[in-house]
Amino acid sequence: MKSDDLHIGIIGAGGFARFAAGAFATINGVNIAAAYDVDKNAATQLAAVFDARVYDSLDDLLQDENVNIVYIATPPFLHYEQSMKALVAGKHVICEKPAAFKSAEAELLRDLANTRNLLYVVNLMQRYNPLYNIVKEIIAQKLLGNFLHGYFENYASDEFLDVNHWFWDEKKSGGIFIEHGVHFFDMFSGWFGKGEVLNAIALKRPGIAANVTDRVQATMLYNDSIVNIYHGFDQPKILDRQELRLQFEKGDIRLYEWVPVQMKLHAILGKKDIENLKELSADIVVKSISRNLTHDAVKGRFKTIRYDEQIIAEAGNRNEKQNRYEEILIAMLSDQWSWIGNREHKRVIDANNAVESVRLAERATLLANSIPLPKN
Repeated sequence: MKSDDLHIGIIGAGGFARFAAGAFATINGVNIAAAYDVDKNAATQLAAVFDARVYDSLDDLLQDENVNIVYIATPPFLHYEQSMKALVAGKHVICEKPAAFKSAEAELLRDLANTRNLLYVVNLMQRYNPLYNIVKEIIAQKLLGNFLHGYFENYASDEFLDVNHWFWDEKKSGGIFIEHGVHFFDMFSGWFGKGEVLNAIALKRPGIAANVTDRVQATMLYNDSIVNIYHGFDQPKILDRQELRLQFEKGDIRLYEWVPVQMKLHAILGKKDIENLKELSADIVVKSISRNLTHDAVKGRFKTIRYDEQIIAEAGNRNEKQNRYEEILIAMLSDQWSWIGNREHKRVIDANNAVESVRLAERATLLANSIPLPKN
């Protein structure tokens, strides 16, 4: 092994950590070197796949001089403390979301990493998705005109989350906005800039004795446009589904799955904009619905809109789900590693993403908890 290779210590050896470690290990020069979990059997099973060393404690792993970066995939309430320990020990850190439960804590992690010239990043993976980048270019080029409204609807499964799972305990998960919503706060901020939470609500599961909050919604403002974000964890696995829609002046974009794997676009565009759309990716298939629709003005509108065709466009498909996850993880680690080797490298995400996503999630949680709900 070369000294400039990445030697990763895995902290938390659950199912997603095993999947992520498998993706990381496909990168030339990356070595899964060590593993730690409170469940030593889980750590042993992960380590056996990669011929890695198993540690009995986090402190012991952090003292391993061969480990130069840690990947933290433990429950959220441990992220801040474990990230802080790793940075103090001189390790680069990649942590699963969220960075912490409080934005002030996320700022401390960012600032400590900066002071020590170490990498600290939270795996807000959405920005490494090819479909994310296609949408970002459509927005930047204003191919569909100005953005007007958006929503994300997450009808997620609770089939494998029994009532005692840490996910339902807000002292361990932070609640749905913090544990899960940070991905989507970051995604919309990447497209439209800094957002603000206008209001939020959280609802508890009816008809059961346990105190389970399983549905939340936040209304966001990005510049002068509204975005509604809903997360519900109450579906059978077979009905788990997600849809994101962005409405513009000249059409809309829909994305499917929580890490989008399929895009559908419906719009009226001029010839030049259609060509620009096709140039964004070889994966985009454009079909014309109707042609020769050139208009100099549209009755009842405040400004002129010129277009030639009504089109639909598609990219990706839902069968790509597992491959897409792996591709994104590889892209994320490769990007961060490039920065370790060259501090001039501009990363797709950095510690500021971790801070900003928690800021919005923290605000949404505060608003949701401050609104009294009517009693039946």
